[in-house]
Amino acid sequence: MTLTLIAQLRTQARANRLINHRLHEAMAPLSEADFHAPRVSFFPSLAETLNHVLLVDRYYLAALREEADMLAQAERFRPAAMLAELAARQRAFDEELIAWCDALAEPRLAAEVVIDRGEWKPREQVGHILTHLFMHQHHHRGQVHAMLAGTSIKPPQLDEFLLPSDARFRTIDLAQLGWGESTLFQPHA
Repeated sequence: MTLTLIAQLRTQARANRLINHRLHEAMAPLSEADFHAPRVSFFPSLAETLNHVLLVDRYYLAALREEADMLAQAERFRPAAMLAELAARQRAFDEELIAWCDALAEPRLAAEVVIDRGEWKPREQVGHILTHLFMHQHHHRGQVHAMLAGTSIKPPQLDEFLLPSDARFRTIDLAQLGWGESTLFQPHA
């Protein structure tokens, strides 16, 4: 089977869900103080970094859905104060992104949508937005991973979700989500 771009994007959406699941599970024992403690990174705490990821995720999905109020949605965003709340909200987003990618048809990847940035409203291709969204998530989760090294939490392995040969490393995560390998690697709408 040849891997198509659309299949790869669907796998990335699922890998995103798995990575967030593993990361949030590992972080669950953190105290509220540790979640909000000042740390060295672009955003100065785990809470601020993970809330930023969720905010930007929502913003770009609103653009992909061509929602006219995407900027207003971002302005209304309220950060989660506790990790459990953030994890639940991120999980809901991740499931929305998976469903959106599953419904996506290959020709739509070249379609242009408006990114409302206030006075600047660039048009970007759907495929470019998705690629940026996944890169943005990886970028900031890498920062979270590094920040965890300054806590009592061992930073979890986060890169075992895109190679079929790494199946043995994700068995527990897949089971916890009620998924199998075919859910991850053959996601067809």
